[in-house]
Amino acid sequence: MKKIFVLLAAALCAACADDLTEQVVVAPQDVSSKIVSTSDNAAEGDLLIYFEEEATSRVESGVSRSASTRTGIDKLDEVLTMVGVERVERLFPVDVRHEERTREAGLHRWYVVHFDKSFNLDEAAKAMAEVAEVQRVQFNGYIRSIAEPSVVRPAESAMDGEKVQWVPSSAESRVTYKFNDPDLYKQWHYINNGDTGIYSGAKAGADVNCGEAWEITAGDPRVIVAVVDEAVKWDHPDLAAAMWVNTAEKNGQPGVDDDGNGYVDDVHGYNFAMDAPLALTTDKNVTGDHGTHVAGTVAAVNNNGIGGCGVAGGTGNGDGARIMSCQIFYNSYVATDVGTARAFKYAADNGAVIAQCSYGSARKITSDRAYYSMSPSEIDAIKYFESAQGGRCDALDGGVAIFAAGNQEWNYSCYPGAYRDFISVTAMSCDFTPGYYTCYGKGANIAAPGGDYLQSYMDFNPDNRGSFKSEVYSTTYMAGNYGYMQGTSMACPHVSGVAALGLSYALELGKKMSVKEYKTILLTSVNDIDRYCTGEKYKQAGSSAVKYDISKYASKMGTGYIDSFQVLMNVKGTPCIPVRLGVRQSIDISKFLGGGVAGLTFLDTPVEISSADYAKLGIEGEVTISSSGKLQIKCTKPGSAVVKFNFIAGGNELGSDEGAGGMAITREVAILARGMASNGGWL
Repeated sequence: MKKIFVLLAAALCAACADDLTEQVVVAPQDVSSKIVSTSDNAAEGDLLIYFEEEATSRVESGVSRSASTRTGIDKLDEVLTMVGVERVERLFPVDVRHEERTREAGLHRWYVVHFDKSFNLDEAAKAMAEVAEVQRVQFNGYIRSIAEPSVVRPAESAMDGEKVQWVPSSAESRVTYKFNDPDLYKQWHYINNGDTGIYSGAKAGADVNCGEAWEITAGDPRVIVAVVDEAVKWDHPDLAAAMWVNTAEKNGQPGVDDDGNGYVDDVHGYNFAMDAPLALTTDKNVTGDHGTHVAGTVAAVNNNGIGGCGVAGGTGNGDGARIMSCQIFYNSYVATDVGTARAFKYAADNGAVIAQCSYGSARKITSDRAYYSMSPSEIDAIKYFESAQGGRCDALDGGVAIFAAGNQEWNYSCYPGAYRDFISVTAMSCDFTPGYYTCYGKGANIAAPGGDYLQSYMDFNPDNRGSFKSEVYSTTYMAGNYGYMQGTSMACPHVSGVAALGLSYALELGKKMSVKEYKTILLTSVNDIDRYCTGEKYKQAGSSAVKYDISKYASKMGTGYIDSFQVLMNVKGTPCIPVRLGVRQSIDISKFLGGGVAGLTFLDTPVEISSADYAKLGIEGEVTISSSGKLQIKCTKPGSAVVKFNFIAGGNELGSDEGAGGMAITREVAILARGMASNGGWL
């Protein structure tokens, strides 16, 4: 039987009636409005308090004087006695390096009260909210992972005990690249050549276009990606060299906070689920592989002769992005508002510039207002992560938080991703169609490959039936070193990896962007997916697979599916020009050059394009630009390439010693050859 506040209050009243009369006076503001969430699905014995600014100095002084069981506010301390207080602490531990900006953001006003777990949460919240100095009271809600409910698929699947071999449909369709990672050919989500050995309906180009991007950049160790998830297996053979290292802790003394950031032994990150060093899952009933799988998609080491690749995994020369493990799940310990908020604050203070977040609330939250009412501490922490802070990455003035949209098939994204300031990622499969599980619609911002196991599992091709090759292939922990998974959880790290590539290139160019500017680049560097949102495909229905109409996804998967090559071109400022396949086109390029051709004279000559790109795009005939600014080109293969051309600004001829004239200008544009919609519109 839970203890009830009114009974304890009555008992206390008998002992000190005069004092209690003073203490129970309700503050002028409405008490219920100060309680911003509910006790449903919340941790017992915990409450978060956000103090009025004027009261903070008293609280800090009181906590330091009283072994963390008192606040220095008499009325609140009486309540704490009633509820059986065990400890009062700052939600965000003091990091001496960043205390000033912590205070500027108001995060020092958040505290956590730990008390007797048998005490009624609602009564405790009401009592604390009645204290005038308390501005908000929040329950410590549980946050559910939105990972797929099934286990990780092994790298080689079996059907009826028979091992399924991967046989590419042809030599041309098997993915190849100059990296020597032996499993890259399994990662259609990076480079998809339409190999029907994956799935009979696989389509070339249903990927994030890594092959094109890697020719420009493959990552930079100055770009740190915080994986807010289960622990990343820090000594995985394909991840160990990609892990962020806190050198002060690595070279320091065990059990000591060597760098003064408020956390002990945080060598590669921290375990916020247990308030302890990172720990790999040991419970066989828990997935355990989720954090390691998404980390591999972001930055598994490329060109190291083992396993697969990561989107921003470098070239094998120590040049990939770095992974910081911010653990919010461990065994049966479900993430809470406290642990998750701390993870974002830690990531920001320790240099992460991208937060990779394949988790979300399983509660049906449908508005930003409702989300803020449930988790204001989490929003405050994520906004702190995204805010402008020096010393994190010279290419960006803050951070970018990227979330999975959810796997519940809802027609709106899960939160936090659906919140207006954050990026929410939907999932597509190897034929451009939406993953059968993906959330979509309101709050969904962008799509990326997340896989769809039913495609290869239900395939009419007997070589595929029962396999999971149409899922995402990456690093794992409990199921061996590599395996397949599907979900918006798997789509999300593709966007995070591409975001890391873009910042890597910006660093190379010496370019710095605002967070808003960079989000705009990410969300507009896409190819359209709507053309493929027609017809039927299989989805899971209990233990069966049934067909369903996918037209409901049209215009609801976000801006399109992300293209890493386009991101790099847009970071550089190179216009991207779409080109249809199979027809010779005449494209007015002036609209890609800032508008209008007034004062420009194009030189009617072939453009500069490499012979390798000619072959890659299957270009037939010459690529030219007419004097009127029309690009003439015919591509027969999907792909991307950069072309250069010349024009004269300020006249119709070049200047010379004998007379004035225009200036010769060389520009470049990116050619993006993809398919065309049936109505003739660009995809």
